[in-house]
Amino acid sequence: RLQVIFLGTGTSQGIPIIGSDHPVCLSDNPKDKRLRVSVLITWNDYNILIDCGPDFRQQMLANNVKRLDAIFYTHEHNDHTAGLDDIRPFFFRQGDIPVFAHQRVLKALRQRFDYIFTTENKYPGAPGVKENIINNEPFNFHGLTVTPVEFMHNRLQVFGFRVEDFAYLTDMKSIEDKEVEKLSDLKVLVVSALRIEPHHSHFNLEEALEFIERVKPEKAYLTHISHMLGFHDEVEKELPPNVHLAYDNLKITV
Repeated sequence: RLQVIFLGTGTSQGIPIIGSDHPVCLSDNPKDKRLRVSVLITWNDYNILIDCGPDFRQQMLANNVKRLDAIFYTHEHNDHTAGLDDIRPFFFRQGDIPVFAHQRVLKALRQRFDYIFTTENKYPGAPGVKENIINNEPFNFHGLTVTPVEFMHNRLQVFGFRVEDFAYLTDMKSIEDKEVEKLSDLKVLVVSALRIEPHHSHFNLEEALEFIERVKPEKAYLTHISHMLGFHDEVEKELPPNVHLAYDNLKITV
């Protein structure tokens, strides 16, 4: 079985937003405080990270993570990639950390973190990675079948991931029918729901709920949430019985 930890469930600025007086940003409820979006999947003592954002260090410390076996990247945006340098403690103990991503995303990471990817005159304190290109085809990770699910974030291609009966899809705006077919018979679907109002590159709450109804998982969790969705406890009460708002450090077993 898989254990999934929601390391972060917020949108690109996190909640609270710096300097904001919005009521949700001022909330005392820990569930209204959201780091940038990421999950950790534990399977057979392997730890698989989906996205490595700017809060990665804090997230690893909060959950006492001592080993990192792979990073799967959805896409190249900052809130999903900016923490890559902080894999250093894992690298110093384990060696190169495997990263799995679309070729375009790996190119963006090489440009941004050239000192990590270079092999010439490498700075001795820099971490290292082992690159693995993802195409839109299932791949094997230590006996585990991982199925990429492709969709669009406005005009940007993004990969979600189905792992066993769990699927994680974030930063979604549109998806083709053939990709939805990969999501049959899910126990848990995680999908992004940015806010109440429509957005040009993300599902809003209504679109996320329509998508969940289309996929029909046993249970669904919403993530990549902004303060504009509302207070956690109030929104949770209005959701269908099998749909929940994820929150930071929530642990589930699939």
